[in-house]
Amino acid sequence: MAEKKAYIKQLNGITFVGKTDSNHWITMDGPKEFGGSDAGIRPKELLLLGLGGCTGSDVASILQKKRIKLNGFEMNITAELSDGHPSVYTKINIEYVFYGNDIKESDVERAIELSQTKYCGVTAMFEKAMEITHSFKIVSED
Repeated sequence: MAEKKAYIKQLNGITFVGKTDSNHWITMDGPKEFGGSDAGIRPKELLLLGLGGCTGSDVASILQKKRIKLNGFEMNITAELSDGHPSVYTKINIEYVFYGNDIKESDVERAIELSQTKYCGVTAMFEKAMEITHSFKIVSED
């Protein structure tokens, strides 16, 4: 079984920096009213970016292997939070947006399905704790 490590260091108050085995640093912080300096992304927000990065790279790779030419690809992720503490995500929706011409819905549906059910480890982890839904749209650029 593979092992991953993360190193997190407090800079000041609730401002932290962290890096993982890939050796890339990221700043995490909170709002000033909670002792932060508002200098970085919130830790819980990183989870949404991790989900988008995971499924997005799967979908892009699958479509590239199918020789589907995209002029652009975006995802809009919305998450519902529970009330009270700890406030956790209870539902996440991923909207995949593809830009280009001659993009078949069936190819997009299959790429998303493979990511969501087979390849994206972040989705697999999150599904144990919350509902994850998705939708997509294709924007033709004629």
